[in-house]
Amino acid sequence: MRKTLTASLLTVALVAGGCATSPNNTQKGAGIGAVVGALLGKATGDNDKSRYAWGAVVGAIAGGAIGNYMDRQEKEFRDELADTGVQVVREGDSLRLIMPGDITFATNSASISPNFNPVLNDVAKVLNNYEKTVLLIEGHTDDTGSEQYNQALSERRAQAVKNLLVTSNVNPQRVTTVGLGEYQPKVANTSAENRQTNRRVELKIQPLTGQNT
Repeated sequence: MRKTLTASLLTVALVAGGCATSPNNTQKGAGIGAVVGALLGKATGDNDKSRYAWGAVVGAIAGGAIGNYMDRQEKEFRDELADTGVQVVREGDSLRLIMPGDITFATNSASISPNFNPVLNDVAKVLNNYEKTVLLIEGHTDDTGSEQYNQALSERRAQAVKNLLVTSNVNPQRVTTVGLGEYQPKVANTSAENRQTNRRVELKIQPLTGQNT
């Protein structure tokens, strides 16, 4: 099913790009936008299903308590992940953990580096302390190699992170994964350093509220 979805999305990109042999920047932008929109749309739908399923188990956070709940979780993440290379970013009432590819995976591999396992165990420990949240795991690559290869690699990497979190007792109902391939770079893929920045996994942690349970 996932392979069929990916193939369909890449077809959308070609159609949106005008099926030209060498599409111009506008055509490429349209194609990339179509792919990203479809991927994120499906991930958002799956994430909503996880919210409802997990929300039925643990319940929602009372509206006035959401900020404090996420404040405490943010502090624990910052304490646990200090000096690991993982960035903790606050986005309103959500948190985003940005895990650089150079410390997470070997090049062209979806096997988590052994040295990174303890870091993910620490992530799981905090997640298990704050069960009234759900998690969206995004895999990203640079643009080296084919789009199809990068898409599949990003999906495998996101799934590998989920698998390790689940072995550390994070309930799989809380977790949704999506591969975004090379389609959402943080910086332009114009140097080895920039490409390294784009190879990453991001974890978005969202609170369960009365609107999504």
